[in-house]
Parts: sequence; structure tokens; C-alpha cells
Amino acid sequence: MKAVVYNGPRDVQVVDMPDPKIERPTDALIRITSTNICGSDLHMYEGRTSLEKGRIIGHENLGEVVEVGNALVRVKMGDRVCVPFNVACGFCRNCEKGYTGACLTVVPGQAGGAYGYADAGPFSGGQAEYLRVPFADFNCLILPEDAQEKEDDYVMLSDIFPTGWHATRLAELMPGESVVIYGAGPVGLMAAYSAMIQGAKQVMIVDRHKDRLRLAEKIGAIAIDDSKDDPVEMVMQHTKGVGADKGCECVGFQCHDPAGHEVPNDTMNKLVQSVRPTGAIGVVGVFAPKDPKPANKMAGEGQIAFDMGLYFQKGLRMGSGQASVKRYNRELRDLIHLGRATPSWIVSHHLHLHEAPDAYKHFDNREDGWTKVILKPA
Repeated sequence: MKAVVYNGPRDVQVVDMPDPKIERPTDALIRITSTNICGSDLHMYEGRTSLEKGRIIGHENLGEVVEVGNALVRVKMGDRVCVPFNVACGFCRNCEKGYTGACLTVVPGQAGGAYGYADAGPFSGGQAEYLRVPFADFNCLILPEDAQEKEDDYVMLSDIFPTGWHATRLAELMPGESVVIYGAGPVGLMAAYSAMIQGAKQVMIVDRHKDRLRLAEKIGAIAIDDSKDDPVEMVMQHTKGVGADKGCECVGFQCHDPAGHEVPNDTMNKLVQSVRPTGAIGVVGVFAPKDPKPANKMAGEGQIAFDMGLYFQKGLRMGSGQASVKRYNRELRDLIHLGRATPSWIVSHHLHLHEAPDAYKHFDNREDGWTKVILKPA
């Protein structure tokens, strides 16, 4: 099969790889029909992780079941399914509590596994023609009869729509509250969209990429361009000096200041300044425990200089971590099915799998108009 393989920093290629096979009776094989390039793929693409060369990448996957293990009872041949980026067993202590992003079974000795991602187990990614799905009865989200018609919407259930939703839940957003979101990449835009669906009275989103800010304005968010204005001051202006009720961090350890310098603690400390006393912050931007190309010594060890004094003084609360997609994907699927949510509004490009190397270059350069790329192996 054809697959996108990581060869080193800023070097991915589409090559022939062995077809995946059923390895356990609880496996399923799916023929990939849509697979996205994710912002977190860029951490690996840029050489900022420990991902080994030769790995198939891609963790936002949707397709058709073409083979099933003999232990499966729910998933059947021909089912259209979306697969969470988390690989989970469904029966360990964390999975039973809904924390499928921290499964204790799939990667012995650590919490959590994922497809085609650094330090997330041996699982091949889905930027390929086929994908093996372990514990398929648990991990496959079966899609309704409009699966093909709304495929661009449903593929967002693999990661960014649930992750954006997760950011708002970590921040404990309530209807009628205001929220500020740092980062208008795909996840930040989905956090803003999720906040709108949940009834936020005011959604502010901070970025400096004009195309992304325009998209945010289309859904009614207040766009704050931090290359022109101090974002904390703008949040205070929009909230009459009080600060946002809640905040979301959707950038991670590779955040930059407006001058283009990488400042790993920039968004976190600005969130502390932007959120009102007794508010809460949800952090879903990736912060890696190790960074081979750090901006400073602390960042190399996964540490930042955090404004703990102001955070404590304000009595803020904070939740963090990757989304356990299965906590949300069934309900979000139903919102899509009933026409209450259409997350495909962020999609900018539909490309064939063989165009992936070029797409990675454009997306990594944050070129105007490259907001979300769906690869179509067929």
C-alpha cells in the first residue's frame, strides 16, 4: 500500500509499505477514505519529537471496514467508521472511567497510545491506504447513513472537534460565559466553534494569521490580532476590565511572539493575565516532556517559567492533557448527523495522498489559506 512515512525533519515521503494484517481477533482493517494532516503532526515533521525514521504517520482517520477479526461482535464488514486518535482497550481502569487517552493496556508501562505518533506506541498511522485498528469494537465509531455525504465533517471526530470541545470542558465553560482562546489553528477554531455551540456569550480568539482570524469571525468570534494589539489589553477592553470567564490554550510549546521568536511560556502566562479571578483554563496545546530542539534549557526538559504567583493570587483552576476522544465523539457525531454542527467549515484543501509532502510544506509554513488539509488515498 501507499503510505506517508517520516524520514527526518521536514522530510516525509509517500512510499510503498506492507499492507497491515489482522494480528489479533479483536482487530479490524479499514480502507482509509479520509485522513487529515494535524497541527500536532508538525511537531514531528519539524523534528521536535523522538519519532523514529520510517514510521507511517497520521492519526485523524476515517474509512470503510474491509476485514474483521473473529472476536468482533459489533463492527462489521462495510461499516463506515471514524477512528479516535487514541488507541484504547476499553477495559482498563482509566478506560472504564472514560480516560481513553490514558489507556493502561495498549502501551505497557505508560498511559496512552495513538496512531502514528511519537512516544505513543508501535501503532502505524493512517496517512495510508489501509489501517489496522486494535480493539476495534471499542475504538471504531460507526457512522450513520449520511457517512459519505458528510465525510468531511465526520473525519473531524477523529481528533480536532473533540479536542476543541475538550478544551472548553477542561476550562469548565458554562452557557452565558465569556472565553478567550489562544491559537486559531484547527484546534483553536474548533474550541471557538464548540464554545459557540455551548452557548458562550462572548468568544475571543488570539492569533496573527489573517486567514485563520477571518474564519473565526465567520462564526461570530472576536478576532484579536496580537501582531497589532496587546492581546491581554484587548481582552480587558472586550470584557470591561474584568477578564474572560474562561480561557483555552490551543498552541502548545512551540508558541511564538509576534516578532517570530519562540517563547514556550508566552500563551500560558498571557492566559493567566487574561482570565478573571476564580476563572479556569483548559490546556490542549501539546507540551512535550522532552524537546530535542528547545528554545531554552528549561524547554528542553518540558518546563516553562510559569507565572505561578498571579495564577495563585487569582485563584485560577487549570485542566490539561490530550482529549479522550470517546468521551465526546458519539454525541458530536449526532450533532453532525442532525445538522447542528458542521466542523468541515475549516477545511481548505482536499488532496490526494501522493500530494502529502507538498501539503506538509505549505501547512508547516502557515501559508495563507492552508487551514486544514484532508488527504484522500483513493
